[in-house]
Amino acid sequence: MKTEVISVDKNVDEEKYYAQAVEILRAGEVVAFPTETVYGLGADATNPEAVSKIFEAKGRPADNPLIVHVDSKKAALTHVQEVSAKALQCMDAFWPGALTLIMQEKPGTFAGNVTANLETVGIRVPNHPVALNLLRKLQLPLAAPSANTSGKPSPTLAEHVYHDMDGRIPLILDGGATEIGIESTVLDTTCEPPVILRPGKISKEQIEEVIGTVRSSSQNKTSVPKSPGMKYTHYAPAAPLYLIENEAGLIEKAIEYVQKKGKRVAVISETEYPTADFNFPLSMETLYASLRKCDSTDADLILASVENGMQSNDALMNRLEKAADHKWFS
Repeated sequence: MKTEVISVDKNVDEEKYYAQAVEILRAGEVVAFPTETVYGLGADATNPEAVSKIFEAKGRPADNPLIVHVDSKKAALTHVQEVSAKALQCMDAFWPGALTLIMQEKPGTFAGNVTANLETVGIRVPNHPVALNLLRKLQLPLAAPSANTSGKPSPTLAEHVYHDMDGRIPLILDGGATEIGIESTVLDTTCEPPVILRPGKISKEQIEEVIGTVRSSSQNKTSVPKSPGMKYTHYAPAAPLYLIENEAGLIEKAIEYVQKKGKRVAVISETEYPTADFNFPLSMETLYASLRKCDSTDADLILASVENGMQSNDALMNRLEKAADHKWFS
């Protein structure tokens, strides 16, 4: 399969290319597109054969549900039932935006492989002009996980998608760099109080300002997850990644220790370390891009610096801990 990349944020003939993407999606194929969080790998959420191509392209476990993207609150409400008042408040406060709401699916609405055969579904309205244009022209809900090989860092550029998906999907819509850089916050509104299943840019505090108390998840990893990003190792680069506290001299000592063993070290940090073999920036916006840049080096080991106050950033720490499989350098 030949994978075509089309720049839609700069091209004057955008209508033609949106029409091409819509045609491909309606034919049951997969198209990658940008959102404000990361690039998504989209397929018709009502078509099980189309959705299966997402799992095939990603190499994703089938018990991991997919988030559904729609173009409006009105569209979302046609697909769900027993919507709580708090869910409606969140839609009004945060949509379009980086908040996915877990709600009761209206029976028979989505393909079973979208919901992992659960009775719930995660839905959001993305806040990106390319995603919204595509959804409005398509007039179908799109199941769209991140457009990367399963377990690897999510893509924040079309070139990241192409690296992972070349030959696996027919089309990538290039809308430039994503703004936020990590996946959406996922909030389960089918319980009381609602539960954050995956932290993201929209924080617990922001949600509580709108609906009151919410809890953080303590999901059992042996059970079927209600949200992606809960059960398996995610966001991992090729070389082993270790978290390390940014205490006085500790990172320099770690670099020296590893290099004495004849190994090359990459450091992801807010600070540059001259003795490291490679240095890459660390923030919510740059994390995935930095992890992918590590993969383009011959680093044998990666150290991710946990700065003062960073552990209070639930979203960033969640991604770092999963990328490192909870390993700390000592």
